[in-house]
Amino acid sequence: MFRRLVLGLLALVVVACGSPSPGTSLAVGATADPEMTLLAQLYAAALRSYGSAAHVQVVDDPLAALDSGAVSVVPGFTGRLLQQFAPGATVRSDEQVYRAMVGVLPEGIASGDYATSAEDKPALAVTDTTAAAWGSRDLIALVSHCAGLRVGAVAHARGLPTAVGTCTLPAVREFPDQKTMFEALRAGDITAGWTGTADTGIPSELVVLADRKPALVMAENVVPLYRRNELDQQQVRAINELAGVLDTGSLVDMRRHVADGRDPRSVAEDWLSAHPLGR
Repeated sequence: MFRRLVLGLLALVVVACGSPSPGTSLAVGATADPEMTLLAQLYAAALRSYGSAAHVQVVDDPLAALDSGAVSVVPGFTGRLLQQFAPGATVRSDEQVYRAMVGVLPEGIASGDYATSAEDKPALAVTDTTAAAWGSRDLIALVSHCAGLRVGAVAHARGLPTAVGTCTLPAVREFPDQKTMFEALRAGDITAGWTGTADTGIPSELVVLADRKPALVMAENVVPLYRRNELDQQQVRAINELAGVLDTGSLVDMRRHVADGRDPRSVAEDWLSAHPLGR
């Protein structure tokens, strides 16, 4: 009887040691950039909606923090992550980029599902006059009008393509901010200006050229990375289900609220309340 009692107590100890502490809060890492903080708040809110304590931890290098165990989850974009782990990768479609990214993740790091409808990839904006002259609002039209292109971008912008299809782009003319670049675009000083598909500051009279299939610019879909074997099935389910409800339009709306001064956590929680997981 005593021996069975001891074995039972040992079994309880083993189970307890292999499970997360009941009060432990999962850290979702992000830089101080408002847009990345918003994404982190979305994943933290998703985890909380499934009953897990979670909070956002601002760090200088989220991937390094994930590798060291300082945080357990880090949101990002598929193409940027792929280029970080495999510079020079040339795949472009969302599925190809995701698969390639998963294949080069460091040992001990896993990927959740990517949001097929939520992206923020580089996009080129032109005036309506230019789109009309080209006879198209698709990015492929730019390839046919490659000669003489003048392209602008906000200074220090990263990850901009140097080519679109067979069109090798000229060196970008840099502007101090997006507003100044769009003014130059309207004035005809540049032909096209780099922006993003989830950008909140694009004037309504400008045309963002659509990158239809086959894609000419590498996909940048929202995706979470997490430490392998640290999240339980319910927690993995929480971050994966976010991929099924998040879309680019919602991302733009939430970013606009944050830009207007609202707290990213409240913006994320309000959106998730209106788009509950598990349905």
